[in-house]
Amino acid sequence: MAERDEQMRSVVELAQELIRRSSRGGVDDYGPVLDVLEDWLTTRRLPHRRLRDADGVVVGLLVEISGDRPGPWWTLDACVDTAPYGDTTRWSFHPTSGQERDGWLLGRGAADSKLAAAMFCHLAAHLAPRAREFTGGLAVLLDVDEHTGNFGGARAYLADPRAARPAGVIIGYPGMDEVVVGGRGLWRATIAVHAPSGHSGSSRSATGAVSRAARLVHLLDTAELPGPDASGFPLGPKLTVTAFHGGEGFSVTPDRVDINVDVRTTPSFGASDAELLVRKAVAELDVELPVPTPTAIAEVAAWPAFRLEEGEQPAAALLSAARESHLDVRAKTAGPSNIGNLLAGHGIPATAGFGVPYEGLHGIDERASLAELPTVYAVHERAVLRLLGLG
Repeated sequence: MAERDEQMRSVVELAQELIRRSSRGGVDDYGPVLDVLEDWLTTRRLPHRRLRDADGVVVGLLVEISGDRPGPWWTLDACVDTAPYGDTTRWSFHPTSGQERDGWLLGRGAADSKLAAAMFCHLAAHLAPRAREFTGGLAVLLDVDEHTGNFGGARAYLADPRAARPAGVIIGYPGMDEVVVGGRGLWRATIAVHAPSGHSGSSRSATGAVSRAARLVHLLDTAELPGPDASGFPLGPKLTVTAFHGGEGFSVTPDRVDINVDVRTTPSFGASDAELLVRKAVAELDVELPVPTPTAIAEVAAWPAFRLEEGEQPAAALLSAARESHLDVRAKTAGPSNIGNLLAGHGIPATAGFGVPYEGLHGIDERASLAELPTVYAVHERAVLRLLGLG
């Protein structure tokens, strides 16, 4: 018991050091937070290396522990970049506090996902001495560029020819009541809406780009979408216009407005269906309000929906380990997308979630509960041992 208490204290201390290094996605330099992890891994002689994107920028660290017996590799993944702070005047503590107060770990990234990163590092260090018994291998991905939506660390991992392809990935998002085993996919595009520019006070009446774009938004908002899949996928598709940019001042009507469209897809309503739906609305706009320059669509991203059955790995190992700890944990298909969708596009099954309870995720006063940390650690340990042929 004393040894486990000491181990949990060490997990919290590493998480505190990570929280105290600001690592907002797309805002901060990721070097300081990755340096903390690299120093920790080096001190414990855990085999690891840097992951770089196509431009040579470091976007994560990869720990790799190979077993003596051939078999599948399994990956634990936790991001160490974070969401922005928002209005810091509304926080009751500094976002980089890292303090422990009344059983809570305080600060941005405490919940998503620096505590999980610290836990996975300790789990790797704890299991490394037994590597010769492994069937296959264990990797820990500590990635950044996740909260930008680029998933640069995960992409670099998948593109690295030296990395063993994982048979499955366990993503360390927080929340103790459920394990996410599926999610809607996405199709994202930018749409350029054109019209001749002019003076707002002109005697000539013309429909400007803003009005044309507003009409397109209405067409998209009222487009008919199917319901949940007959196959049992519990969620239906969803279309949202998420950005609208164009014009400045008052006296000039702009010649272009750009809008962003995010379509959440399902197994029976995929990327091609989403694109067809948007193109239909655009074609209707160009017929109804014609201009010399047609409306242009540029795809930004497309990820498939995914869903694991409860008996598929790594979902089976994680769910059974939680239930053996007498926890009432349900499998969930999520509306938001995550790295699991990116992995699904590469044929790699993934789970997301099962971590400590939390408050303020991506919001004000983010915090993670520490009372449940020993249980969450033990569940992940039991699941990993089982996947490696040791449990």
